[in-house]
Amino acid sequence: MQHFKNLADMHRSNGFPMPENPLFSLYRCTHTCGFGEREFTSDFYMIGFKKLKAGQIMYGRTKYDHDNGSMMFIKPRQVIQFNSVEYDEDAFIMFIHEDFLNGHFLHNEISKYAFFDYEANEALHLSPSEEQIMWDLYYKIEAEYHNNTDEYSRDIILTHIDSILKYSQRFYKRQFINRTELSGKTVSKFNEVLAAYFTNGLLLSQGLPSVNALASQLNLSPRYLSDMLKQETGKTAIELIHIYLINEAKNRLKSDYQSVSEIAYELGFENLPYFSRLFKKETGISPNQFKKQLVN
Repeated sequence: MQHFKNLADMHRSNGFPMPENPLFSLYRCTHTCGFGEREFTSDFYMIGFKKLKAGQIMYGRTKYDHDNGSMMFIKPRQVIQFNSVEYDEDAFIMFIHEDFLNGHFLHNEISKYAFFDYEANEALHLSPSEEQIMWDLYYKIEAEYHNNTDEYSRDIILTHIDSILKYSQRFYKRQFINRTELSGKTVSKFNEVLAAYFTNGLLLSQGLPSVNALASQLNLSPRYLSDMLKQETGKTAIELIHIYLINEAKNRLKSDYQSVSEIAYELGFENLPYFSRLFKKETGISPNQFKKQLVN
């Protein structure tokens, strides 16, 4: 698998014009993009917009969802592959080397945008008005990119990229709401999978349920699942798992025949102090205090 450390090598390998900036570049795709069909990784963030006519884009070894005009967000060292890609309309892609962000607030902020970790069926689908906003920002970046570089160029480009990311966050929240209305509550499906984890006895064989394991059963990436649940319930996937576990613990603590340690073990907690801390965090009292209250 090929890995690109610098933009010049990637441009040269794909027959793109050489970049105007060694750490930042843009490429407009008119119907096709010459990425070849091999897997590759890079030291760049990639942000792109496209309407796919044919072919597929593999990201993180899963197929990107391209039904409509959509945005994709790729982080450094993630595996990506373009297979016989043709576009209905113009597309763009921008490449941001990690070093381009050094010393700028986006260096830390960009990692907070969870959509760089989204994978299968999780592209950002834009409405026509949202598409226009993204193209307007792209044209501003493009104008600055081809302008004579000066002391303001980098900050202006990164300011517009920051706007793209903020708008994307907003548009994803709109998409979460719309898709929830179409496909039903994600939290209901999540709770069904979580309940099945207990019913099928996976606690003893696999330990505490993880976000990764539950997301896999729902065919979602962990970050996308957590963001969907946060939108619906105000709580992340791991917080909902904890609530479920503590509610189950409270139910079992009502019986006289099991000790706190036995219940913790049955619920997949190998570490009793961790179970006690989590229980107290959710209820305000320790498991032993909870059990004593029931007796009294």
